[in-house]
Amino acid sequence: MNDDTLLAERVAAVRAFNRLYTGVIGVLDEGPADAEYSLPEARVLFELAHQDPMPVTDLRKRLDLDAGYASRLLARLESRGLVVRERSAEDARRQLVRPTPAGRDAFALLNRRSTEQIGGLLRRFADEDQQRLLAAMRTIEDLVGDRRRDPVLVLRPPRPGDLGWVVERHGVLYGREYGFTARFEGLVAQVVADFAGHHDDPRQAFWIAELDGERVGSIACTRGPDAGTAKLRLLLLEPSARGHGVGKRLVTECVAFARAHGYRAMELSTVSILTAARSIYRAAGFEIVRTHEFDDWGPRLTDETWRLEF
Repeated sequence: MNDDTLLAERVAAVRAFNRLYTGVIGVLDEGPADAEYSLPEARVLFELAHQDPMPVTDLRKRLDLDAGYASRLLARLESRGLVVRERSAEDARRQLVRPTPAGRDAFALLNRRSTEQIGGLLRRFADEDQQRLLAAMRTIEDLVGDRRRDPVLVLRPPRPGDLGWVVERHGVLYGREYGFTARFEGLVAQVVADFAGHHDDPRQAFWIAELDGERVGSIACTRGPDAGTAKLRLLLLEPSARGHGVGKRLVTECVAFARAHGYRAMELSTVSILTAARSIYRAAGFEIVRTHEFDDWGPRLTDETWRLEF
């Protein structure tokens, strides 16, 4: 298949999605409350409800409106008693717009009805499907919208399905980026199974990292080679999470847990090609105590054991 054919198929897929999406939005927008206002009018009321007053120039930029259309739109809303325009007291050249009490009431009605309609749409799906829908929306937003600079990071215990995800993502990422074979994935599965078999052990813990509700990483603290030594296992970081400090936060949490639960030291095993992980370990105070060569996972690797004394 040549590039032009592939692009044409993808364009057709996007257009099909657009038809589906606009159909859903059309259903949500039907009804007397929404029919009373055009979409641009509703968007203006929404913006003014969250910033009162707002410079007209800022409103135009936020909604991507040209000066002439914005003026006509505000004039219509003003004639209906929903907004007022006035000159800024600090700069007479700047025009401000604010909602009237009637405008705030109109927004409250639209907002309440929209919440009810979207809630009704979501209730058609089971919780798992709602999560899938929201994750897909976040993916689209990340790719075509303005990427947020400060996504919300949450570390939490694993939920049903998370441990399987950890095994699967280790296999995919390390296979794709470093050529690791299924033997590596099997080792990860064994570590996960050992943890699950002793999930009620108070001296071990597992964390899943989420950015804006999406799983992006993991780490575990397990018992080490002796009673006084903990072991850091299964540090994983999705490519989408790199650069947000997720790996450092996971390691910090794991080390803090080991300290708080009476361990005197912590060890971990990694390989020399994992330079980003090695930098995090070194910054946390770990030092290499022994190495050896092996090729169990496909490529020839240098295994490193790192240790941190508390």
